[in-house]
Amino acid sequence: MCIFTETYFPIVGGGETQARLLAEGLVARGFAVIVVTRRSDPSMAPVERYGDITVYRLPPSGRQHLKKWGLLLSSFPALYRLRGHYDLILVSGFRVIGIAAVLMGKLLRKKCLLKADNNGEMSGEFFRGGLEKSGWSTSAPWFKIVLRLRNRLLRGADAFIAISSQIAAEFSASGVQPSASIHYIPNSVDTVVFRPVSHQEKIALRRKLGLPPKEMLVIYTGRLVSYKGLPLLVQVWERIHPVHPNAALILVGGGSADIYNCEAWLKEYVHLHGLEESVCFTGEVRNVHEHLQSADIFVFPTEKEAFGISVIEAMACGLPVIATPVGGLGDILVDGQNGLLVSPRDEQELLSALHALISDRKRAESLGSAALQTSRDRYRVEMVTESYIQLFNTLCVKKALPG
Repeated sequence: MCIFTETYFPIVGGGETQARLLAEGLVARGFAVIVVTRRSDPSMAPVERYGDITVYRLPPSGRQHLKKWGLLLSSFPALYRLRGHYDLILVSGFRVIGIAAVLMGKLLRKKCLLKADNNGEMSGEFFRGGLEKSGWSTSAPWFKIVLRLRNRLLRGADAFIAISSQIAAEFSASGVQPSASIHYIPNSVDTVVFRPVSHQEKIALRRKLGLPPKEMLVIYTGRLVSYKGLPLLVQVWERIHPVHPNAALILVGGGSADIYNCEAWLKEYVHLHGLEESVCFTGEVRNVHEHLQSADIFVFPTEKEAFGISVIEAMACGLPVIATPVGGLGDILVDGQNGLLVSPRDEQELLSALHALISDRKRAESLGSAALQTSRDRYRVEMVTESYIQLFNTLCVKKALPG
């Protein structure tokens, strides 16, 4: 099979991680897998193997935001050239490249599955930020026409994969037939890598990672972008710090090329308000699991979210979670049972939740244990991979039926 995605390992991100976990899981189950992606970094080889997975990187290279449109064009000849290597195309993040996958699937008589990695990929809301930056709007007549034509084509895919109930509803609202085509398969977590550690290991990891020598570490992992609620978080932390001087906030990640990058703003705020002692920026890291294992509480005050991979990774490490009930997070967390839910952009609720868990270690440990059980019961990579295999088998059976 072919996994087709805009960016792939060694680029580290939610969608990239999920594509890699699925590719590796399928190979472990005996599937032959290739990955077609963009050569987002010119230093990357055009063709490279990771174990039994061959990755084909297409032009244009570079990290500019609009180069994904170039991938749409270069993927047509590549998918045709590689047609002997796959019977099924799974597109991870189909917003633009799904056009090529569906058309080539029809031409080559290959099954095509479209998976949304973000909210708004089908409705067009995903493009709002980029359009506004260029002075356009999703309400522009030309955009509505293009979106309508694109969606008419995309509805020709053989199946749609929704990672949350919200995305499933979006598919339905966009004209996809729910009963036959929409399949709910959540994202997964590698519970071998993301797992709890002992107190002694936790302390050793803090020394190894050079984290602040505080009694309690509160951690966030993900991109440093404004819609993750990070400006609010550091403002709330300014009020937390005087009450809990033995606690530190660890922000793991970077702003990258995202148009909502707020990394510079966060660092300036921390500097101007004298919070350097209690707020730590790690930058982009490859060992996210070790940072999570070193911490005590996970906080994720996002304002919009498709799924929340960072949250299930933290849960798999046994951390109590404070998050907002947006997107897929509403499917994952139950307030007071396996986490604490706070309203987006609500300063007082976020302050109260942080204070509650920093002050009450027993309650934090109880929520962390429940979170760990949820991650193991519902989001283990082996379980999610099996769901994909069952879907593939169903599609192949349908393909073999006469007529």
